[in-house]
Amino acid sequence: PRLYNVVEEMKIASGLEKMPDIYVIDDPALNAFATGRDPNQASVAITSGLLQKLNRDELQGVIAHEISHIKNRDVLLMALCSVLLGTIVILAWYASRIMFFGGAHGSRRSSRGGGQAQLIILAVAIVLIILAPIMAQLIYFAVSRRREYLADASAALYTRYPEGLASALEKIAASPIELKSANRATAPMYIINPFR
Repeated sequence: PRLYNVVEEMKIASGLEKMPDIYVIDDPALNAFATGRDPNQASVAITSGLLQKLNRDELQGVIAHEISHIKNRDVLLMALCSVLLGTIVILAWYASRIMFFGGAHGSRRSSRGGGQAQLIILAVAIVLIILAPIMAQLIYFAVSRRREYLADASAALYTRYPEGLASALEKIAASPIELKSANRATAPMYIINPFR
């Protein structure tokens, strides 16, 4: 009942139209996440360890943080960023294969200027193949961090008590318990890295 009341309070404070679904993961680790492509099909999940270890103000801060991810459509944004990153990595991989295996025996130009231009294009292509995935990953991390800061600021606005979230994040970060149900695919969704 306490969890439901807190989620309902934060739903009202944030101005969400629909109450998100609430899930409790039976795990002693301290963690939480929000999911859903839009505010009308959203869910908030927290671990049983989080319910046991946090007081009401801290729980309210964590739920406000997750509700703000729903309100700001962060799940959809990060999914789109992941698809973009994956596309860039795949295109760079294919470009390297085409360049090294398909383009090495292409037509040779007899003029010296054409050969130099081809060499410049080859050098630029190699640089792009190497740097594009790295830059895409850096952009993904930058967007992710900014969305986390926005969620923290929104949580402080919704609760009007930022110390609750700060205290909860300290407890979550200090917990040595690893989340058993997490895997590499779901790890970015959690409020804190589930692998210790």
